[in-house]
Amino acid sequence: MIETTRTRTRRWRLIVVGAVVAVLVGEAVWAWSDLVEALSELRSPHPGLVLVAVFAAITSMRAYARMQRRLLASAGIRVPLVRHIQLAYAAHSLSVTLPGGPAFSTSFNYKQMRRFGASAGIASWCIALSGILSATALALISAAAGIAAGGTPAWPTLAGLLTAVVLITIGVTRIARNPQTLHRITRGGMAGVNKVRRRPPEHGVDRIAGFLDQLRAVRLGPANATVAVAYAVANWLLDAVCLWMCCLAVGAESITTTQLLVAYCAGMAAASIPVVPGGLGVIDSALILGLVAGGLAGSTAIAAVVLYRLISLGFIVGAGWIMWILMRRRTTREFSPAS
Repeated sequence: MIETTRTRTRRWRLIVVGAVVAVLVGEAVWAWSDLVEALSELRSPHPGLVLVAVFAAITSMRAYARMQRRLLASAGIRVPLVRHIQLAYAAHSLSVTLPGGPAFSTSFNYKQMRRFGASAGIASWCIALSGILSATALALISAAAGIAAGGTPAWPTLAGLLTAVVLITIGVTRIARNPQTLHRITRGGMAGVNKVRRRPPEHGVDRIAGFLDQLRAVRLGPANATVAVAYAVANWLLDAVCLWMCCLAVGAESITTTQLLVAYCAGMAAASIPVVPGGLGVIDSALILGLVAGGLAGSTAIAAVVLYRLISLGFIVGAGWIMWILMRRRTTREFSPAS
């Protein structure tokens, strides 16, 4: 049964990959003239603007690392910034390049935060809230870009997302200050689960109570929350600046900030669907279509996106795998018998 499920999963994965490859080949044949022009434009990008694009991408990763550092610091876990930067790079590379990457990235994040000294509860809380803040920041930027472009954003969805973030933040803060408020609820819930599993009513209750008690250390006040949100927004905006600099580097000076943000948000929305590792073909197509809709020629849009992906997927992910190797070596040395 397990082998049959695995075979079906592999078959569907091959079908999806084959479909993506077929689409890419079709696009290459259909837009061959644009590709030739794009390659000619890509041969001579402005070197200064390329360096600015690389700097923006590096600073974007630094902003994400600072967000997670601020969240852990609010729980009393203080780790040098360089360790958080290494973790941000390595986890990002795992997420975007491996099949099922987000799961590997989450597990890696959790293990590293535990090595930083965070308890199981604090590490889980930090990872979950990081994802929520990041998604909210992208939604805010998308809404702002939509308003600036003269569109009407999905206000109910945006309001619901913001409300959920506020309620989760308030709820976590209150639970951290008084975790006993959830003890009765968890005790009742575990009693029902244990009845189905035919185990004693109190089985596992102490473990969950201990997990909740670990959240006492969290002190996510308004100041820490505001700074964390600011870093989450900066993470996306700086990555958008990287794309903007890539456009300017290949001569696309006509695109406005609003048009670029709309195209960027469309590309990042496509990235939320992990069809293939790195979003190859999916993100690229969304970005190119967005830039063309913003007024760029097809060849210029292709050149800009190729340059952007060389930086964000080539340079950043490559650096992330180097960080992962260094972190693995450090972990091996720490746990080796000789040490």
